[in-house]
Amino acid sequence: MSDALLTRARAGDEQAFARLTAPFGRELEIHCYRMLGSLQDAQDAVQETLVSAWRGLDGFAERSSLRTWLYAIATHRCLNELRAAGRRPVTGATLPFVAPPPSRMSDMSWLQPVPEALLEALPDSAPGPEARYEQREAVGLAFITALQRLPERQRAVLVLRDVLGYRAGEVAAMLGVSEATVTSALQRARAALQERGSVPRERAPAPGSAAERELVGRFIEAFEAGDVPRVVELLTEDAWVTMPPEPFEYQGHEAIAAFLHHTRQVAGPDRETRFTSVRANGQPAFAHYVRERGEPRAHLSGLFVLTLAGDRIWAITRFARPNVPSRFGLPETLQASSEHDHRPSA
Repeated sequence: MSDALLTRARAGDEQAFARLTAPFGRELEIHCYRMLGSLQDAQDAVQETLVSAWRGLDGFAERSSLRTWLYAIATHRCLNELRAAGRRPVTGATLPFVAPPPSRMSDMSWLQPVPEALLEALPDSAPGPEARYEQREAVGLAFITALQRLPERQRAVLVLRDVLGYRAGEVAAMLGVSEATVTSALQRARAALQERGSVPRERAPAPGSAAERELVGRFIEAFEAGDVPRVVELLTEDAWVTMPPEPFEYQGHEAIAAFLHHTRQVAGPDRETRFTSVRANGQPAFAHYVRERGEPRAHLSGLFVLTLAGDRIWAITRFARPNVPSRFGLPETLQASSEHDHRPSA
C-alpha cells in the first residue's frame, strides 16, 4: 500500500482512494457472493463496503493490512444483509406442471450462479496459512449452496478461516468477538458440512479435460433425446436436482427419474430445446433455450449447471431465467436452427 496514496485519500482525494481499493474489488465481490449466494446482492454489498471505507478511512489505524480491513467491513455488511428481515422473498415462475413429491423443499430462491469471467479475473493472491479449500473449489456451486444453510456467524467464520486462511485471532478481531467464539463457530460449521453431505465425496474431473467433455456430452445427448434412463445412469446414487427459484429438490435415481419424466412431457413434440455451452462457478453449464412450434426464435429459459463427481454427475441445478445474472451476457433469443451449438469442444 502506498503511504502517499493513503495520505491523499485521507485528505479527500477520491481518485487516490479508488486506486487504493481497486485491486481488491473483484475478490471482495466473490467474498460477498460466498456469504450471500447472490451475485446481485454481492455487488450491492461491495458498493456499500467501499462507501463505508471511504467515510471511515480516518479510522483505519493500519494495525492490519488495507485488504484485511476491507474484508472486515465487507463481512459485516453481508452479516447485516443476512440478518435483515424479509430480504429474500420468494420469486420466480411456478412450474408449468404438477411436480411429483420432492425429496425436500428449499427456501433458497435467491441463489444465483457466477459467470466464469469473474473467476478468471480474480487476482492471483494466495490464501492465508489456515486455508483448507482451494480458491476454485470454494466457489463451486455445491459449496456455495452448503454455505447458505449455515447460520450467519458460522458462515462468516468458515469463509474467513477455511477459504481465505485468516488465523483465529485475526478473524476474532475482524468480527469483534473472542477467539474462543471463532473456534467454536468453526467447529460447528465444519461438522454441519460433514454431516449433511453437502459436497460431493469425489473430486470433479479437471475443467476442460477429456473426462469432463465426455461426461457432459453424454448428458446432453441423453437429455435432448428425452432418454430418462440414460440420464439417470450418469448420476451418482445420491445425486440432486434443484431449480432455484423453485423450492422443489429431488434426490436419488427414483425421485429424479419421476421428475424428469414430467419435464419430458412438458417439452413435448411442439417445443425445440437448444443448449449453448458456458461455464459457471468453475463448472460446465448450458444456457437453455426453448422454441415453440411456429416461432422464429428460441427464447432463453434458464441455465443448467452440472456438478461432477468422479465419472458421474452429483447435481443438476437449473436456474430459471430470473436467477441468471445479466453478467453472463446471454442473448435473450436465438435464431431457429437445426444446427447443434451445445457440444463441448474436443
